[in-house]
Amino acid sequence: MNNNKLKITFLGGVGEIGKNMTAFEYDNEIIVVDAGLTFPDDDLPGIDVVVPDISYLVANKDKVKAIILTHGHEDHIGGLPFVLDQIKAPIYGSRLTLALVENKMKEYPKVQYKAITVKPKNVLKIGPFAVEFIKVSHSIAGSLALCISTPVGNVIHTGDFKIDFEPIDGVMTDLQRFGELGKKGVNLLLCESTNVCRKGYSMSEKSVGRALEEIFEKHTKNRIFVATFASNIHRLQQILNLAEKFGRKVAFTGRSMINISEVGLKIGEISFDKKNLIDIDKIDKYADNELLIVTTGSQGEPMSALTRMAAGDFKGIKIGENDLIVMSSSPIPGNEKGVYNVINALYQKGADVIYDELSDVHASGHACQEEIKIMHSLCKPKFFMPIHGEYRHLRMHKQLAMDLGMDERNIILPTLGMQVELSPNGMRKSGVVTAGQRLIDGYGIGDMDSNVLRERKQLAEDGICVVIVNINNVSGNVSGDPFIITRGVVYQDEAEAFVQDAKNMIIASLKEQDLRGAEPSVIKNTIRRNVSNFIFKRTKRRPMILAIVLLD
Repeated sequence: MNNNKLKITFLGGVGEIGKNMTAFEYDNEIIVVDAGLTFPDDDLPGIDVVVPDISYLVANKDKVKAIILTHGHEDHIGGLPFVLDQIKAPIYGSRLTLALVENKMKEYPKVQYKAITVKPKNVLKIGPFAVEFIKVSHSIAGSLALCISTPVGNVIHTGDFKIDFEPIDGVMTDLQRFGELGKKGVNLLLCESTNVCRKGYSMSEKSVGRALEEIFEKHTKNRIFVATFASNIHRLQQILNLAEKFGRKVAFTGRSMINISEVGLKIGEISFDKKNLIDIDKIDKYADNELLIVTTGSQGEPMSALTRMAAGDFKGIKIGENDLIVMSSSPIPGNEKGVYNVINALYQKGADVIYDELSDVHASGHACQEEIKIMHSLCKPKFFMPIHGEYRHLRMHKQLAMDLGMDERNIILPTLGMQVELSPNGMRKSGVVTAGQRLIDGYGIGDMDSNVLRERKQLAEDGICVVIVNINNVSGNVSGDPFIITRGVVYQDEAEAFVQDAKNMIIASLKEQDLRGAEPSVIKNTIRRNVSNFIFKRTKRRPMILAIVLLD
């Protein structure tokens, strides 16, 4: 059917950060790598998360044989509930990845799925594909790269990776295996691009541990808070080790921190004496220098534990002058304002704050330029496509590959929905499929053109005006004054005069018409049109107008 060609379809993670998803298709079989989500921008009011549009997979769901997960971050597994609800295929991933999936799927008890654990060096045979799992370092344990053997050659998908020469678990990214595969022949490399703009090498996770230890040694009298990504199991392990070393009891706060720490302890990815764990409600029984509070909120998320503490809105914890808050992360692009707002609020409460600009308290989990060069040099791919990044990242990654000697004709910059055909000796764009965003709103799923979104934006920008008019069904006259409610339309000192003028306008405009026997819908449209024009002339705004007509 494919004339000895592998079809690669990009459903997420290219030209954007997050919601990573790529489909590989040969003959009548498809394997999908990752099913992530991203979080909404400010122009998506009320939306909880954003997941890939999987229309193409749903249309070909009988062909989908497996969903393979590179690691357990939300931008790689967060979309699974919405995929598995429509596509029944087994999922494969490392032990921690599948434990995090299991934890997530508890929120979707009606969605049935089959999960199969894999380890580095395992080879999974699925139809024409043989998928080998390769150990890589990242900011979460259990991260895997993939070598997908196909009839048209080997395809390497790096997932998210870094080359850490001092990994916490003692097992480095398997550079030897990438080198062996490079010698055998790699037809195509799909390599992550998140940190391609950063020169040099990423910092080792052990460097973070050393910086944190210096902080613990220096601040022996303070109550210490550490805010970090809940999924960074190795960071959590280092923090817990320091708590034991310095004799501090540990309290976790924030739902994701509590959930992931429990998962890590359960499957042995975290080792810690449970006697040293205390409930957040019991911290008032201990002196400040006996406490370590590990919390979510390192990205300034509005409802996170640390943000609520900074706002003085967290039960049982009042931030004060003897508190030291360590922000063991760096702001994700777009989150800077929220992070610095939280830092400023913490300072205003008298606390000291240490963050990435002041100390090496965070190490990225993504490869920088020199590490990416090592990956290219080891794999020696015939063809290359950069993935996992905004367009600027992909473009810079293309230039990096060309600087290493790759012919520009052998590189394609993928976009959402793009399909690429790979043959033993060629690669070309072959078409475009429906792709983009599905908006998850509570239990509902919408799209960018949704009336709900348009109405929310209108409410946010211009407010709402509700007009209730009583009309005598016999005489056609307005009975009494119209009742008007406005929200977000006029300022308080203008409201009384505005409402009275609007009432007079409505009565005058309806007197000009014969309303006896008129349909309520016709009267509503007249009121809406007249009120809209009145408000625009008065305020230069177009609020949502709700007209209610009551017939006596």
